Amino acid sequence: MAVARARRVILAVAIGVSALSVILVLGAWRNDHTIRSDMGTATAEVLSAGSLRSAVSFVTPDGVTHNPELGVLYPTDLTTGQRIAVEYARSDPDLVRVTGRDARIAIVPAGSVIVATWVIAGGLLFYLRSFSRAEPESAPLA
Repeated sequence: MAVARARRVILAVAIGVSALSVILVLGAWRNDHTIRSDMGTATAEVLSAGSLRSAVSFVTPDGVTHNPELGVLYPTDLTTGQRIAVEYARSDPDLVRVTGRDARIAIVPAGSVIVATWVIAGGLLFYLRSFSRAEPESAPLA
């Protein structure tokens, strides 16, 4: 009984992680679609650079300076002080990405997470199979 429960938990976690990875890619695609449908372009300065989040500052044609709270989408390989071309949604200038980058960048990491999750889950399920063979069958209740 415990082995069956463990199997269900492993499958639920693997399915959940896979679903979240797919949602991540779909969310990136939606952001790209929003930017493409109402696109503005600007030159931005990278205020801080990291592998997961980079802060930028740019000025829109109306003279307003924007510093998106969540940073720029697809921030890899940026350095502090660098000037980069960005594309943003004019309806929401806080939604900004590095020019030339899009949701395709998210596919490989998300796919890698899915593959790694199922490799680990498969290994655990295979390991649990040996316990299910050794587990005695419970006697029926009278």
